[in-house]
Amino acid sequence: MSTVTNTAHTEPMTAAAAAAYFGASLAFHADVSDVASALAADGDPGFVVLDSRSTESWDQGHIPGAVHVPTALIPEQAEQLLDKNVPVVTYCWGPGCNGATRAALALAQLGFQVKEMLGGFEYWAREGFEFETWEGSDRRTPDALTAPLHAEDCGC
Repeated sequence: MSTVTNTAHTEPMTAAAAAAYFGASLAFHADVSDVASALAADGDPGFVVLDSRSTESWDQGHIPGAVHVPTALIPEQAEQLLDKNVPVVTYCWGPGCNGATRAALALAQLGFQVKEMLGGFEYWAREGFEFETWEGSDRRTPDALTAPLHAEDCGC
């Protein structure tokens, strides 16, 4: 008979272990609001955004200024389209998709500095940021469950 561990009763990690884990998480992830803020600021945001989805998905909507390289094509196209001296932030559909993770892994294996944008295109659109489609620019009303409706930022 197997015993199931109740994680609510699992001892927490030490503060040092937690700091190392969460510090590493921030080194590997960016959130939608931070990416949008950096792209909206005057000047160079210090990174390039890469959409790793299919062409059909890209046409449906993508972040303005993003580079489009489907994950399967990264090994053959990334070095021609991207500068290894410029960090890359990958995104895919959303939290239910690991395409951005697979794209980030492929880029890291080629020697790129890379982060994954948490929330993907889904949260970009849900938070009310402008996006481009094959028909032009669009923007949705922010979803109150993902972004504050009457504030500049979420405060987190």
